[in-house]
Amino acid sequence: MKIFINLIIFFVMNMYMSNAQNGKYAEVNGLHMYYEEYGKGSPLILIHGAASTVQTSFGRLIPELSKSHRIIGVELQAHGHSDNRDGRPISFEQDAEDVVELMMQLHIEKADFFGFSNGASTALEIAIHHPALVGKLVFASSMYKRSGCAPAFWQGFGNARLEDMPAVYKNTFLAINPNPALLKIMFDQCVQRMQKFTDIPDSSIQSVQAKTLVMLGDHDVPLVEGALAMCRLMPHASLAVFPGGHGAYMGEILGWKQEDGPPVALPLISQFLLSENH
Repeated sequence: MKIFINLIIFFVMNMYMSNAQNGKYAEVNGLHMYYEEYGKGSPLILIHGAASTVQTSFGRLIPELSKSHRIIGVELQAHGHSDNRDGRPISFEQDAEDVVELMMQLHIEKADFFGFSNGASTALEIAIHHPALVGKLVFASSMYKRSGCAPAFWQGFGNARLEDMPAVYKNTFLAINPNPALLKIMFDQCVQRMQKFTDIPDSSIQSVQAKTLVMLGDHDVPLVEGALAMCRLMPHASLAVFPGGHGAYMGEILGWKQEDGPPVALPLISQFLLSENH
């Protein structure tokens, strides 16, 4: 297992070294925000999951998606290469406003959004509060209500420990920021955000007019039943359920193995993003 984890870390860090020329920074709402750009075409904004980075969430998808899109992969407050601003608590609302401000600075009037896990919650905030900015929405492995996950998921945040954080996330963070204190701060911020998670009203979900692809695994953290309920509320949503756990279908680093080959969801994601709007 240790050898497997080390191989994953080596793979991720090699990607960061080879993609260093794609990394950029912007001053966004007091945040020194890191983002990566790839490809040409219509803009596609990638928003990573909790305790993650552009590469750990989307590294297996970017080479193909960048053939047809201008990819902007962001790293949010306290994550990856971005700083922690003034140390304020992180929130989906603030993350959404940071992404919107980055769009304005890059002169992007409208984009497709692909959010994974907590990043999907941020993308959903943008679709609800800034609908004119959103073309299509890929909502991967997240939920809009607490009932969208098993009770044990929420109970786990009551005694969450840094020691329980997956090693690949810890080691990737520390390879970028060799300061264990910063890792602990980021971990605590992520836990506190989930402890305070509140339901999004059904009426807000119904208001989302963007063409939406809701995706998750059949053994994911969010429940298929919750994803189906969300999909039925959205006027222009489709649901895709893949075998496996949290993000495995899209090559997310924790569930990915090199022998798995291209992510199983990649053809559907590409087809959806290239499809006509409703």
